[in-house]
Amino acid sequence: MKPQTCLLIIDMQKGSFTPETPWFETDSIVKKINSLAAMFRKNAWLVAFVQHNGSAMDEFIPNTHDWELLDDLMVHEQDMMVEKFANDVFYNTNFHAKLKELHVNEIVITGCATDFCVESTIQSALVKDFNILVVEDGHTTGNRPFMEARQVINHYNWVWKNMTPTKGKIEVRPYSTIMTLHEQAIDQS
Repeated sequence: MKPQTCLLIIDMQKGSFTPETPWFETDSIVKKINSLAAMFRKNAWLVAFVQHNGSAMDEFIPNTHDWELLDDLMVHEQDMMVEKFANDVFYNTNFHAKLKELHVNEIVITGCATDFCVESTIQSALVKDFNILVVEDGHTTGNRPFMEARQVINHYNWVWKNMTPTKGKIEVRPYSTIMTLHEQAIDQS
């Protein structure tokens, strides 16, 4: 079977996006995620939404308002839903096995929070030898005590661009470039 690609959308849950916890360019990122997801679905590629279950810390409890995905995200019946209990989507879940079963070798990563769950998942995917494509302007975070959100995002984009790859590769590219490259790949197939 031909290797497959997965769009991974991490923790875009209502409990993170409140007036008390503003995130960087949320509306723009949601639009990019929806556009990428539409392209993936059109080509029968996997779209996976991750939801953090923080029951152990009394937050993001399943079937509550905070657990729900943002209303503006376009979720379809065929999309995979993944429940995680730690920053890393692979930790104590069957997500890795499911990706292998579906012959996924490339993961396109979006979501929040840049400096927590996105970072942890990227590190984990890298040591599992996936090809990783981070959407440079498709992940978000909030301001931190010593850095504003834009600085955090820029810092991690730089870190990921300079990581040593394993058997897989890691790239960080803007949304517009990713859309163009994937459309060209579709035209050539």
